Amino acid sequence: MGDVTYGSRTGRAVIAATVLGSGVAFLDGTVVNVALPHMARSLGAGFSTMQWVLDSYLLMLGAFVLVGGAVGDVLGRRKVFLCGLVGFGIASAVCGAAPNGTLLVGARAVQGLAGALLVPGSLALIAAIFSPADRDRAIGTWSGLAGLASAVGPFVGGWLVDAVSWRWVFYLNLPLIAIAVLVTLAAVPESHGSNTGGWRSLDLPGAVLAAVALGLLVVPLIETHLATAVRTASFVGSAGAALAFVRVELTRRDPMVPLALVRGRVFVIANAVTFVVYGALGGALFLVAVQLQTGLGYSALEAGASMVPLTIALLLFSSRVGALVPRIGARPLLSAGPVLAGAGLLLLARATPGASYQSAVLPGILVFAAGMCLVVAPITSTALGALEATHAGLASGINNAVARIASLLAVAVLPAVAGADAGARLPQHGYQVTMVAAGVLAALGGAIAFVGLPQRVGQHAPDTVVG
Repeated sequence: MGDVTYGSRTGRAVIAATVLGSGVAFLDGTVVNVALPHMARSLGAGFSTMQWVLDSYLLMLGAFVLVGGAVGDVLGRRKVFLCGLVGFGIASAVCGAAPNGTLLVGARAVQGLAGALLVPGSLALIAAIFSPADRDRAIGTWSGLAGLASAVGPFVGGWLVDAVSWRWVFYLNLPLIAIAVLVTLAAVPESHGSNTGGWRSLDLPGAVLAAVALGLLVVPLIETHLATAVRTASFVGSAGAALAFVRVELTRRDPMVPLALVRGRVFVIANAVTFVVYGALGGALFLVAVQLQTGLGYSALEAGASMVPLTIALLLFSSRVGALVPRIGARPLLSAGPVLAGAGLLLLARATPGASYQSAVLPGILVFAAGMCLVVAPITSTALGALEATHAGLASGINNAVARIASLLAVAVLPAVAGADAGARLPQHGYQVTMVAAGVLAALGGAIAFVGLPQRVGQHAPDTVVG
């Protein structure tokens, strides 16, 4: 279609529906962290269940997000977006009513699969429906408002847990999704892609193999009590699925990750930096949320509110830092930012019982926030700018998937480093060791950027790759 204006009734409806739809997926990416200790106590579950509540969601989202947008091209973007909304709503209701950890983890996986339809589907609807003159403005509005959902997640989640129940962290999604469904049915037009290959063009085998490889890798990392033979078989199965994934991507006509296209130096380095920095971020924020409540005795609201400085800093300064990239290049920012973020995580290692928020928590969060402000916009623009403009959607999708997968693996690995056992508490020495490890991991991203990126990346032409 591509002729809808920003200020029209249809334009406002599309923005409202897509912001609500993608917003609940972004919200669930942050709101659940502060509720995890309460979930574990309520369900009589241990630390591994808390890990799976996060990782089952990240696993399905990371594996299927690249396919999610393509499904809309084939079946209709509005139709697939509605399916994602309904699926996410049903899964949220099941999460809220879950009587045990097993059902909660399963419903979270369904949420992740539905989120893989919602997030790329939202952006695809905007790109297809708005006129070229208004498209960038609409995308900017969507990005800002949907990102706000991630930002307020820890605070809202903490308040709901303390005021009502952890179950309302999931029930909160239902009215938002209901409004999005009604607006979509009433005012959002259907659109289809130019893809004529139908279901055969969708790389479902690749997505399934990616999910299997990641799932088999994560199981023995989280379930450390399994017999050695079982864990070894799981690792071997993961390696086999990963090799099969590479073979599929190399031989399919329409792979979800065209390996020949995305092997350029800048693109590879940008995603390597994304992997280590967002791995450190995802794992550390999970551990800090647990530590503040089980180690320092914070309420869920206090734990969520403690992260507000990070939220405010990213909202205020990320776009300003992004504006520096064309002037000074991304390399200086991506060399310094991860090191600064790593220093913040090292400071957070001091958040142990008896420590005050002002002396042990706030300084680490402020330093960490300063580092992430230097990372978020430059890493995105570098990854997108590394490929031709016609592949911007692919570049964005891969970079997003890399960030999710990094968090998935960090949430699986770091608690084992900390020595977490069947209980829902962290050993204090283990927490400190893990935060130091996360800090070093984040700083590694700065070293990778300094060594691997060209001097003036951000002001260069996209990677040229001979396929």
